[in-house]
Amino acid sequence: MPKGYHHLNRDKRCQLYTLVERGESVSVIANELEADRSTIYRELKRNNNDKRYGYEQADRKAKERRYRASCQKQKMTQATVSVIEEKLKMQWSPEQISGWLKKEGSMICVSHETIYKHIWFNKRIGGSLYKELRHKGKKYNKRGKKKAGRGCIPGRVDIDERPDIVEEKKRLGDWELDTIIGCGQSGTIVSMVDRTSKYTKLGKASKKTAKEVGDTLVENLDPVKDFVLTLTADNGKEFASHKEVSDHLKANFYFAKPYHSWERGLNEHTNGLVRQYFPKKKRFDEITEDELKKVEELLNNRPRKVLNFSTPSEVFNRLSRKAENVALHS
Repeated sequence: MPKGYHHLNRDKRCQLYTLVERGESVSVIANELEADRSTIYRELKRNNNDKRYGYEQADRKAKERRYRASCQKQKMTQATVSVIEEKLKMQWSPEQISGWLKKEGSMICVSHETIYKHIWFNKRIGGSLYKELRHKGKKYNKRGKKKAGRGCIPGRVDIDERPDIVEEKKRLGDWELDTIIGCGQSGTIVSMVDRTSKYTKLGKASKKTAKEVGDTLVENLDPVKDFVLTLTADNGKEFASHKEVSDHLKANFYFAKPYHSWERGLNEHTNGLVRQYFPKKKRFDEITEDELKKVEELLNNRPRKVLNFSTPSEVFNRLSRKAENVALHS
């Protein structure tokens, strides 16, 4: 068969190593591998380590060269790569980074598939960017329904009684609530998320009791009580103090139907985001308030596809200013 320039794969490089170690000439090696002699010369010149050919190192370098060429073809400049890696280390998803780059318009747009390719290549050469992904590259397992709808809450108001406007997600102030439990019942994080802006508040409760959880809700939502209209929780008994919370915040409190966790889908999703920072093996009594607020800040300043790649903070601030202006002129 005619010989010309062809990329050598790992198997060919392994053969090349064996032939070099055996002392064969370049001509013999080229004939054996059905490659041009110039290909063999280049391969040996590029990868002579202490005058000895190393096929594993050669294969790794070849992949790096092809990847860099691919980046140049896609205009993945070093500046763009640096920005992408910076955002990955802030736990932004590839889709969020891609959408944000497009929204900013200040540098070349890169698809989320290209960003994933960069992450997987980085992993192959020993990098750790994949660890910044929410599931660290593992397949996502949805939370089962068995844990939804626990307990019986005195005075509960069913979600059927909630105003239809809440479903439209057009106004600020409709919050979903849930609790996240630390390893060994070592503490509780109370998560609160606004349905429209996706703005998140996180608070710590030392125990998963109605009083502790109720106090945490009041403490964290009181600063934004003007923008708290409704609260929706599951049927866990930790929300048994709903009347006290409702009275303090002057907001209506509703409960999802048992085994209907999708009625608080945003909250379920938010809890998954929080678990990225505080996994199930983590003891929550070891978490400081500063650490919790840092996670809250990261979530609220991360662009979201559902918000056209604006951040929850941007949307919350915009809608709250609009609501204040309407109140001022009415």
